[in-house]
Amino acid sequence: MLKVDKLNQYYGESHTLWDLTLEVPAGECTCVMGRNGVGKTTLLKCVMGEERVADGSLRFADDIELTRKRVEERSRLGIGYVPQGRQIFPLLSVEENLRTGLAARSDGKRSIPERIYELFPVLQEMRHRRGGDLSGGQQQQLAIGRALVIEPRMLILDEPGEGIQPNIVAQIGEVIRTLIDEDGLTVLLVEQKLPFARKYADRFVIMDRGRHVAKGPIAELSDELIKQHLTV
Repeated sequence: MLKVDKLNQYYGESHTLWDLTLEVPAGECTCVMGRNGVGKTTLLKCVMGEERVADGSLRFADDIELTRKRVEERSRLGIGYVPQGRQIFPLLSVEENLRTGLAARSDGKRSIPERIYELFPVLQEMRHRRGGDLSGGQQQQLAIGRALVIEPRMLILDEPGEGIQPNIVAQIGEVIRTLIDEDGLTVLLVEQKLPFARKYADRFVIMDRGRHVAKGPIAELSDELIKQHLTV
């Protein structure tokens, strides 16, 4: 679904991503892992066009080169993105927040898919409540719902369990698996929590200093790799 090939990115004079190469297979959850500051979020922002790529290739779905596409075009190709910190609109209602995502649909549909409320019943119950009045876990569900209104082919999640109560984290994990197993969605996930990654991801990629240093099926995420690349 997504092929990253020899991607390089800079922040000023700082070389952030170094010839980064990885693949996100269709219909699976690929979890990108690594210590803080290794370039995980930068990678996601490059995929979405929020950070400029110096060189390299980002090929999506039917061999579409993303580096030539504007940010809004990438969403219309079928990429949903939930950034770190959620970034919902606190003064808009839940329903209004969800509707903001509809502008990125390529088919012009302007109604919220019922699937969103099936996956997150709390959003329907609170659809008239302001986003800023929701709990952190409910806001994260709203952010994911907003990304799903375009009915994406690939969903990108940047640490969806950060700062959220464990029961909501588990619910989000189950929704991810439902979307993959029932809807055939492809998920690219950045996550620091090992139990979450091991339970819900299919594959892992470990990054260190802007490079990929290990990858494979999640069952091959060994204690040795964790100690070498993930333990602080």
